[in-house]
Amino acid sequence: MKKFKFTIRGNDYDVEVKDYEDNIAIVEVNGTQYEVEVHQKELKTPKTPKLVRSNVPVDRKDSKIKKSVSNRASSLKAPLPGNIFKVLKKEGDEVKKGETIMIMEAMKMENNIQSEKDGKITSIKVKEGDVVLQNDVLAEME
Repeated sequence: MKKFKFTIRGNDYDVEVKDYEDNIAIVEVNGTQYEVEVHQKELKTPKTPKLVRSNVPVDRKDSKIKKSVSNRASSLKAPLPGNIFKVLKKEGDEVKKGETIMIMEAMKMENNIQSEKDGKITSIKVKEGDVVLQNDVLAEME
């Protein structure tokens, strides 16, 4: 953290403050480490807050977005992780190849999710605002 040079009663000391939390400081004086209790009238709180990351559930069993598809239908999958911004088509709509079915926001850009073939949308697996991972099924077509 910080290095200091102290002279006490004519003796020189190289002091390095390794860690300082609450009123306990870990210091190294001339190569020897000490734990020092600091007495002061007011304790300084650190300027940088400690961030504690919450545990992210790994299991997505409860997710409504399914990766599996039926055998008879072709599926539209998410090309990369992102958010569903707008769903333009609904179940039962006829679409042509290259027609935009929904818009997905990924990496701060809007991406058109387009039909890969002519057909009919049999199911839409997502709604606006859903968060999807890469290769999640967004819609199925016949």
